Amino acid sequence: MTRRLLLSYLSLAALVLLCLEIPLGFVYSRGERERVVNAAKDEAESVSAYAALSLAAGRAERDLPARAAHCARRIGGKVVIVDAAGAPLATSHPLNAGVSGGLAARPGIAAALRGTSTVDVRTSTIGGVEYLSVAAPVGQEARPVGAVWLTVPTRTVHERVHHVWLLLALGGAAVLAAVAVLGFAFARWAGRPIRELEQATHDLADGGRFAPVTITKGPPEVRSLAAAFNRTAARLAHLLASQRAFAGEASHQLKTPLAALRLRLENLEPDVAARARGSLTAAVTETDRLARMVEHLLAMARLEEHAAIPATVDLGAVCAERHRTWQPLFAREDVSLVLFGGSVGPVLAVPGAVEQIMDNLLSNALRASPAGSTVTIELRLQPPSRRALRDSRPRWVDLHVTDEGPGMTEEQRARAFDRFWRAPGAPKGGTGLGLALVQRLAHASGGEAALRAAATGGLDVVIRLPSARPPGEAQGPDGDRPRRPRREAPALPA
Repeated sequence: MTRRLLLSYLSLAALVLLCLEIPLGFVYSRGERERVVNAAKDEAESVSAYAALSLAAGRAERDLPARAAHCARRIGGKVVIVDAAGAPLATSHPLNAGVSGGLAARPGIAAALRGTSTVDVRTSTIGGVEYLSVAAPVGQEARPVGAVWLTVPTRTVHERVHHVWLLLALGGAAVLAAVAVLGFAFARWAGRPIRELEQATHDLADGGRFAPVTITKGPPEVRSLAAAFNRTAARLAHLLASQRAFAGEASHQLKTPLAALRLRLENLEPDVAARARGSLTAAVTETDRLARMVEHLLAMARLEEHAAIPATVDLGAVCAERHRTWQPLFAREDVSLVLFGGSVGPVLAVPGAVEQIMDNLLSNALRASPAGSTVTIELRLQPPSRRALRDSRPRWVDLHVTDEGPGMTEEQRARAFDRFWRAPGAPKGGTGLGLALVQRLAHASGGEAALRAAATGGLDVVIRLPSARPPGEAQGPDGDRPRRPRREAPALPA
């Protein structure tokens, strides 16, 4: 906004200056030209009258050379006086024979010998005089007895006009500089309420605490906008606080009854008949599922309540650690867990998000994988495009968790991230919140989550996170192309 206001001020000032200074410069140039021409014409008429008197008194040869020399010194130019035949009577400077014989043929002198005064003025492109000559008849115009021809040097006039144009340009530049300084100060002052409103909007969008903006500054439109923003932000903060409080309190209130219910069910186990043991086991399983659901609700409530800023996370190290943690559980279910890592470098993620994402994905993959199958964890670095080698946008790192289970249809994959949704025929024990939490954690980290059909017939879950490498390291840490993923865990047993 400041730049646009400043640009508008400068444009308006430049337009006004152009409309004023250009006509002023041309008016001055025309006035200076007319002054020089009139002065030359007066001087020519004066010399003509003096020559007429000298010729009438018969003193032309004695008086005219001195008069011509005196006039030439006064105007700083040249003066030539000729008789009726065009022969020179007096000159202020020496003339060779060729020039003396051709004086009568010059347009100005020829017109003066016919009784007509002439002025020949040549100007430059900005109005300065470049050449000036004046010719006047001597004697009566009907029967002139000679002619006077003056040529005036115009370098001084030309420099004076250029000097005036330079002063006008410097004055315009000074005015523009003053307008720029004052306009910048005014634009900053006028835009301060907008900047405060913008900062408050960014703080609110980044999860900061709501602070009302001042509504007593700026024009009426800005004050009205600030008041509307305060009302909207206050209502949004109230709704979010109510939602977070409800989710957190409900989850906390459910944890204690569920723990007590599980304890009572376990205490009933010795007193339950053998034929009812299945129902008791199912009840304990459902209690565990409700407990996990409550944990997921708590995690999502904490994620919404604390909008954490993504930090640098070593994705390869986290995947290796979760691989070591989950491998015994997979081995107990006769499912192989393989990790393919590579030099993908660090990523940007909310602290603790990658661990929760891995735990949920591996838990889902273990429940969906039949005995003897394989679950694969693979990291892939997305290289920049060839047309944008210097692109400053972040590159991406893809985390793939692929299983060999029954998979999902396209419609099921489209709904899999909905809360509490479970695929038909899904194994028991799920809560329907795991993938929803994974998606929320990926979005909070600046990435995204997607479900694809795996080549093995199962499901390929792709978590895309922004790379924390600088844009200049587009090909890898050593400047070469990205390395192919290397195997971090032993391959499947033969």
